[in-house]
Amino acid sequence: MRRLLKFLHTMGSAGLLGAMASLVVMLSLAPAPSALAGYAAMRGAMGAVATWIFLPALAVTLMSGLLAMALNRAFLNAGWAWLKLATGVLMFEGGLVYVQGPMKQEAEQSARALAGLVEEGCGTARCPRRLVACVLQARQPVAGEEARRSREEARISGRPSKHNY
Repeated sequence: MRRLLKFLHTMGSAGLLGAMASLVVMLSLAPAPSALAGYAAMRGAMGAVATWIFLPALAVTLMSGLLAMALNRAFLNAGWAWLKLATGVLMFEGGLVYVQGPMKQEAEQSARALAGLVEEGCGTARCPRRLVACVLQARQPVAGEEARRSREEARISGRPSKHNY
């Protein structure tokens, strides 16, 4: 049992470090939010790494450490083991709150922005999400949107529109 827990702890740690390294590399290679298709794809990949590699590796590392501590009496009297337990729990909480949650949320937001499902008013004080504000500022009009805007402006101002049909 001791060897299995040691193996799981080591493999979980390796997976955790690999996931963190891949997230850093993907973040450094991510395109600007103005290139929405590439940005959404990269954020989706980062969300998948955070969900399917980072979080399970972190859980395996923490759980195997907890089980090793419970099964081995020597760890109960070691101060470093308790300190490692405390930092492991803090790391798990930090991984959920500061890594996995924001990665998943950013992936979902960029996918929604790519699909054109961004709510009106986002980027203002009602919706202070930085990505959505960047996307709305950099978003290019899609086919027909410019004509619709021109007709709407012409209707409001009373002048003829170049896009009347």
